[in-house]
Amino acid sequence: MCRVRIKRSLDTIAQLSYLFVLSVYQSSINQSIHHRNRYSNKYRFCIPNPHLKKMKDDILYHFALGTSTHDFPALFGDIKFVCVGGSPSRMKTFITYIAELLDIGNPGYDYPNICAGTDRYAMYKAGPVLSVSHGMGIPSIAIMLHELIKLLYHAKCSNVTIIRIGTSGGIGLTPGSVVITKQAVDATFKPQFEQIILGNFPELPNMLCLGFTMYTSTSLMTCHAFVGQARLDGAICTYTEEEKMQYLKEAHKTGVRNIEMESSVFAAMCNLSGLKGNVI
Repeated sequence: MCRVRIKRSLDTIAQLSYLFVLSVYQSSINQSIHHRNRYSNKYRFCIPNPHLKKMKDDILYHFALGTSTHDFPALFGDIKFVCVGGSPSRMKTFITYIAELLDIGNPGYDYPNICAGTDRYAMYKAGPVLSVSHGMGIPSIAIMLHELIKLLYHAKCSNVTIIRIGTSGGIGLTPGSVVITKQAVDATFKPQFEQIILGNFPELPNMLCLGFTMYTSTSLMTCHAFVGQARLDGAICTYTEEEKMQYLKEAHKTGVRNIEMESSVFAAMCNLSGLKGNVI
């Protein structure tokens, strides 16, 4: 049993882009079905925060955007597909690649960073596709998702599909394998995301909407890049190599095929907002 790191390369981005195109195709076929969904055209999608309606100006601070300074419907109203990933440079590479693949942009065009007013995140747009970086780990992607979901809400978007693409550590897989997450589990292999809110511990479901048929698996989400992923090369390690391998074998037995740091909160927030989401 080995834990392999899926390599970061343009070839991997090409694979992920191809899967994204499949999702785009499948989603376009299902538009009539989702048209009748309660989160779709009438309600667009659920924004579970009644306080937003009372706000005269909503500032998306980490995007350097605001409802009083930007025309959200004009800028983002046509968005149907959002792709998010950790690295800003990777997301720029992705938008360039996907724009050419879908023939929705000019070859060689240098797409500007919509969030140029901040160094927290990067955002690029080509036609109905939005590409956004989210950094590393739960806190970073959670902040981004809060503001992204509000952006889609203020832009009056409907029938939006969000896909997270990124590298992960594989368990018993050939390096370079592509895994589509059907559900995310925590470090104890439970399909839930636990977040402390006002001193309480609500458990949020982590199932994802699978828009196409392909090899799917369970992803283990951890809050730590080293000990949380049973690595031996961190500054602090309190377990043996034998204990590491025992844990990874147990994870594999439960159906886990990769380990990463964002899928759990991504799935939970998509569920709460009624958004169709995938993790690749």
